[in-house]
Amino acid sequence: MRRPYRDRAAAGRALADELGPVAGSVLVLGLARGGVLVAAPVADALGAELDALVVRKLGVPWQPELAMGAIAGVGEELYLVRNEPVAAGVDSDAMEAVRRSEERELRRRERTYRGDRPPIDVRDRVVVLVDDGLATGTTMRAAVDAVRRQRPAQVIAAVPIGSTASCRGRGADRVVCPWFPQYFAAVGQAYRDFSEVSDDQVRRVLAESTARRPGR
Repeated sequence: MRRPYRDRAAAGRALADELGPVAGSVLVLGLARGGVLVAAPVADALGAELDALVVRKLGVPWQPELAMGAIAGVGEELYLVRNEPVAAGVDSDAMEAVRRSEERELRRRERTYRGDRPPIDVRDRVVVLVDDGLATGTTMRAAVDAVRRQRPAQVIAAVPIGSTASCRGRGADRVVCPWFPQYFAAVGQAYRDFSEVSDDQVRRVLAESTARRPGR
């Protein structure tokens, strides 16, 4: 039986080993919040720039943990991915109300993490999208779709764990998912420490990664 990762940083180091070298102008985007802590060791291993990509799940109003879709923002653009089997059963006005609420939180987090820095520029770059795991894969699909529309050279989706179904495809050019257990219950089963990640932690990790980059 495979042993859980100690924490998100340990998972990121293991993921970097699985990913291997990546050629080109590489940008590592951690899906905030938890994915940023996994992405930092990946960016260090690649000598790449690290940034946060904010993706928000759109939960069903009466069952918020069930995703009817997700939104992701790259630059000023916002992209929506619907989880059709679930979204089909939700009234359009109810879904729009959830989308507006999550967009406000998405923009708040972007301002918190980025400050005065300009929006992410992914054009012609190799973009590695990192999260701490995939359950349904809805948020990663939104991230891939959002990045794709900005014309990157390549999109790689990389996660330490996921369900077998969620690790297939995702619309990326390459998917790296070293652990897809036969009995997948939740992303947290892969971690001994799966503590909630704060905005302050995300800001600190981004600042520390920038300071460690060669040439800084």
